[in-house]
Amino acid sequence: MSERATILVTGASGFFGSILQKRLLDEGYAVVNIDLQTDSMRHPNLISVKGDIRDKTLVNALFAKHQFKAVMHCAAMLAHEIKDDRLLWESNVDGTRNIVASAVAAHVSNLVFISSNCLWGNAFCREVTEEDIPAPVELYGKSKWAAENILMEYKKDINVAILRTPTIIEAGRLGLLSILFEFIAEGRKVWVVGNGANRYQFIAATDLAQACLLLMDHTQSDVFNIGSDSVKSFREVYEFVINKAGTGARVASLPKAPTLLAMRCAYHLGFSPLGPYQYKMIAEDFIFNTSKLKRALQWRPTLTNEEILWRAYEYYKTNRAAIEARQDVSAHRRNAPMGIIRLLKWLS
Repeated sequence: MSERATILVTGASGFFGSILQKRLLDEGYAVVNIDLQTDSMRHPNLISVKGDIRDKTLVNALFAKHQFKAVMHCAAMLAHEIKDDRLLWESNVDGTRNIVASAVAAHVSNLVFISSNCLWGNAFCREVTEEDIPAPVELYGKSKWAAENILMEYKKDINVAILRTPTIIEAGRLGLLSILFEFIAEGRKVWVVGNGANRYQFIAATDLAQACLLLMDHTQSDVFNIGSDSVKSFREVYEFVINKAGTGARVASLPKAPTLLAMRCAYHLGFSPLGPYQYKMIAEDFIFNTSKLKRALQWRPTLTNEEILWRAYEYYKTNRAAIEARQDVSAHRRNAPMGIIRLLKWLS
């Protein structure tokens, strides 16, 4: 590019934001990151601001100081990361309004927003399309839906691209996945609910980053689903990773109805980190139809669920000791607490 364009990435100290930030820098862009977490990345074309997107004065100052080609809005408070419901809502909803309002005032042409499949709380018997009306059942999903609606209020003033994503995984993704990886690494039983035939879609962070770059020049506001192709059952995906790991772990089944009841009770009593979103993930089918994105951008995913999960497990296995010592990092970059799941580990 003849002149180095600058991109604002919100939440670039987090898991996906940092991957997107590195990709942009590798492509020759300058990046400004705003995040509550300290940015560990250093680069001559990177400016990292430790700050809060709820702070209108700070957000306005960033847009006044820099001429952004586009905004990548990745910042979000996660339900298992913070117990303050008001803070989560204000960050995900009010923070989004601050970002888009400042972008419009500064005449930025494009904003890409990372949304979620948490917009739904119930399983579908078919692939989910962009026309399906969201019906979130928990606070995080409700905050993402509210943020989408705010962004669409500005759709005639800025090209807003909303990317509805399933679980984003890459080498380095931990959080609740660390519980699964610990079971595999220690050769324990890896439990599925029911027979494990349900299919749940992932997306590789690198594939998502590619879509974000393509959407920087999209000339209209739109909503897109994204996700992997050829989605196999949880049992098949787990067995793929277990066989490659060679630790002696094996897949075992839990009866569906009593297990889900126990999970709900444990979550509401504060004994388990697995909430309503995780019930859907481990027990039901959820797959996005991604044909619209493929047609619009000529985009294709490069990794399947099993390949994505294997890469993440390899990272965990190689870096397990260092991971266990982490503290001041985002929820996706450290181990999640097991809670009552530790009892299941003892039985495995």
